[in-house]
Parts: sequence; C-alpha cells; structure tokens
Amino acid sequence: MAGTMVEYVEFKAGEAAREYRLRVRRGDEVHGFTVAIPNEAFLAGRVRYQDAPDICFLKLQKELAAGEEGGLPDLALSMSDQELEDYKVSHTSKNPRRRG
Repeated sequence: MAGTMVEYVEFKAGEAAREYRLRVRRGDEVHGFTVAIPNEAFLAGRVRYQDAPDICFLKLQKELAAGEEGGLPDLALSMSDQELEDYKVSHTSKNPRRRG
C-alpha cells in the first residue's frame, strides 16, 4: 500500500446505518469509499460512536491491502458483526488502570 493515503471525510446518519465516507489517494488518483455500520450495533453497545471512524479506517485499509496489485475494493463496504466484535476485543484493555 505504499503511496496510498486514506483520509476520513464525513459520516451521514441514515435510518438503518451510519455511513462513513473515506477518501483514498494513490498518486494522482482519488477514490471515494463508504463504510456502513448498522445503527443497531451502536444502540446495542457493540460499537461506540467515537470508535466508528477508526473502525471504518481500519476496514478500508484491510480491504486495500487484500486487493490485487493496484486493484480497489468495492466502493461501498459494510461492517459485519464479527468485524465489530474483533475490533472491540482487540481494543479492550486487558489490565485496566486503577485510579487512586
């Protein structure tokens, strides 16, 4: 993914999902992507609103890395329940700091 830059643009709240728009720059090429997270995932506490841009950024980076050389993933992606759970587990502190 050398020479590839991914940047967060904005999100839009829809009836069924929040859609996060990201932009990928590869040299002179610019491509727009949307990653959707179901609203139900937020309401059920499976994902925090403040984590959503990072989750979408990581998803797109993974898809770009998995793509064929120079190829691009679908322009519209969705997060699966398993991907959201994997993120939550990998970003949960195993040794919480004690306040005192």
